[in-house]
Amino acid sequence: MPPSSSQRIAFLDWLRGLAAVIMLQGHTFDAFASPEARQGSVFIFSQFFGGEAAAIFLLLTGVTYGLGMNRREHLPAWSRVTSALKRARYLMLLAVVFRLQNWAFSYPKSSLTDLLKVDVLNLMGVMAAVLAVFALANGLDRVRWAAGAGVAIAALSPVVSALPAGMLPQTLLDYIAPSTIMFGIFPWGAYFAFGCAVGSMIPLVERGAWNRVMQWSAMCGFGLVFAGRYFSDLPYSIYTSSGFWLNSPALVACKLGIAMLLGSGAYLWTEYLSTGWSWVRQLGTTSLFVYWAHIALDYGRLFERYHQRLNALACVAASIVMIAVMVGGSVLFRRIVWSEVPLRLMHWWKGTHTAPAPVYVLESPEAEAHEKRKRA
Repeated sequence: MPPSSSQRIAFLDWLRGLAAVIMLQGHTFDAFASPEARQGSVFIFSQFFGGEAAAIFLLLTGVTYGLGMNRREHLPAWSRVTSALKRARYLMLLAVVFRLQNWAFSYPKSSLTDLLKVDVLNLMGVMAAVLAVFALANGLDRVRWAAGAGVAIAALSPVVSALPAGMLPQTLLDYIAPSTIMFGIFPWGAYFAFGCAVGSMIPLVERGAWNRVMQWSAMCGFGLVFAGRYFSDLPYSIYTSSGFWLNSPALVACKLGIAMLLGSGAYLWTEYLSTGWSWVRQLGTTSLFVYWAHIALDYGRLFERYHQRLNALACVAASIVMIAVMVGGSVLFRRIVWSEVPLRLMHWWKGTHTAPAPVYVLESPEAEAHEKRKRA
């Protein structure tokens, strides 16, 4: 029986937690590294790996979005679309509140234009709204639609970059065009679309087939990385202008391939090697809190005196401390969220019994057969 969208999938939580670790070190280095440290190899490697975090978060948010569409397949067509649009509204409201908080915490150094910055949460909300129409499709049809949308977004990114200046209002352009400081639909939205395809496919996979699926995921990941690097190194291109680190479909292929490899590794770790509590998975279960809190700590005024003043070794130490603080904050956050008072308030608001989402662990065919015999 496939997992429902209300259930947590262990290896996806672990992958999300790994992305949080990558993000934490990347932002800590970016906030505190001195100009001299930024010229060194440690900083360069930190930012190189840090760029993968956003791709993984977008991919996994798309997975959750696709799973939600699966859960609502029994509803009428219009209800499925409106439910998807409500998810988009929720993500966009989070983005607005996040930008307002950062603007307020940085005042008076912040400007009103900071409120219009297109961050990763903004992109998630926009992509959820754009792909809401995919709720009309079921099963493999939605997998094909979402995967096709991801390919199209990646392929058209250099074309969108070549749009004449002034053709679109700047605010709209920030949401669409490739940029080194914004998260535009092109090419970043491709990861969300691919994630929607994966989330739509998960319920179609039998539990006993997950080992084979992950083997194929790893092989496809290697293939995407090698293909991306090969085509990016060719001396010619079908595009008149394409920058690898800005809008290249080859970069999307590489980052998607790395995410698939890390996902296969996360599955291997959680299913066969990990036992007991995992601090990486702990971060993954509260990734939104971790994202929200660490931005305030890294870029806020609390440690402003240290911004761009630490050497590479001090940045490594600061990253370790930041990760430890976020793990502790994550544990505390979970305990507060699932404490008696918030749950009672939740029950009162919804008028129904609410319990923490169960943890779903992919089972082997033998374990599933044993469970069926017990139920019989």
